[in-house]
Amino acid sequence: MRRARPVIAGTLVLLACCAPAGCGLTSGSPMVDDVSPGSIGQGEPLKGAHLTVTSKSFTENLVLGAMMGIAFQAAGADVLDRTGIQGSIGSREAVRNGDADAMYEYTGTAWITYQGNSEPIPDPQQQWQAVHDADLKNGVTWLPPSRLNNTYALAMNQANFAKYRTGTLSQVAALSKSDPSAVTLCVEGEFANRADGLPGMEKAYGMSVPASRVTQMDTGIIYTQIQKGACTYGEVFTTDGRIKSMNLVVMADDKKFFPNYNAAPVINSRTLKEWPAIATVIDPVTRKLDNKVAQDLNAKVDVDGEDPHQVALDWMKQEGFVK
Repeated sequence: MRRARPVIAGTLVLLACCAPAGCGLTSGSPMVDDVSPGSIGQGEPLKGAHLTVTSKSFTENLVLGAMMGIAFQAAGADVLDRTGIQGSIGSREAVRNGDADAMYEYTGTAWITYQGNSEPIPDPQQQWQAVHDADLKNGVTWLPPSRLNNTYALAMNQANFAKYRTGTLSQVAALSKSDPSAVTLCVEGEFANRADGLPGMEKAYGMSVPASRVTQMDTGIIYTQIQKGACTYGEVFTTDGRIKSMNLVVMADDKKFFPNYNAAPVINSRTLKEWPAIATVIDPVTRKLDNKVAQDLNAKVDVDGEDPHQVALDWMKQEGFVK
C-alpha cells in the first residue's frame, strides 16, 4: 500500500520484474558520497562490504534509502544505489531474495500487505515485534523501529479549524451528527474503500458521512483542496511535508484506529549475519527519525524542489552522523 508517488527528476528509475521467483533489478549505480565517520561508522566496521540499498519511489522512502546508503558508506562499505522502485512489492522482494541487502520499510505495510493480516496491532512496538517475528522465516530481519509513523489522518485548513474547532476524530464524528452539512471529505479512491480507511474509520468513530459529501481524487489534489477549503477535511499522510507548508491542522486519531506505519530498517538476514555491524551503524539514524523530521525533509523535496539524496546527505551531516 505504501504511498506510491511520482519519482523525482534525476532519481534512478529501476526496471523490476516481480515474479514469484524474484524481483530482477536490472540497474543501479554506485553511491559516491565523499563522507567519513562522524558519530556513526567509527573504525569503519563495514569496510570490505559490498551492499545494495533499495527503496520505493515516493519522496520519504527515497530520502530514507539515501540516509541508509550514506551511513553504510561512512562505515566503510561500497554501496550500490538501487533506490526508486515503483510500488512496494519490488523493493520488498529484492531484499527478501538477496537482490538488495537493505531498505527502510513500514510496519503496517508488512503486517497487512505482505503478511496478509487484516487487523492492525494498536501498540506500535507490538506491531513491530509481530512483523519482525513473522518475517524471520522469510529471510528478512527487522531492526528496531523509528518513531516516524507515516499513517493516515484527516486534516483541515486554519479557517475551518477556527470555525469548527475540531482537533480529534471523535470531535469530527460529533460534528457530523450535530451539523451534518459541515463535514465534507476529500479522499483517495483506495482510502474510500479500504477497511483500514474511511469505512473502518466511520465504524470505529460512529460516524456516517453520506456519499454525496465524499469526493474522491488523487493524493496531491487533496492537499490543495484542503488548503482552499473546498472540503472541510481531507485524507493526508502524517509525515507529508505539505502539512507544514500549508499550515494544515491534523485531527488526532484518539481511538487509535489507523494502523501504525513506523519506518524501520529491513535487512536480508544472510547479509546481516555476515555484517552484523549494520545494526549498530544504522540504529542511531533510525532513533533520530520522527514525524517532524520527516515532514521537514519531505517538504524540502516536495515543496522546495530539492533532490532527495542531497536532502538526506545534508541532514546526515547536520546531525553529525557523517562528515
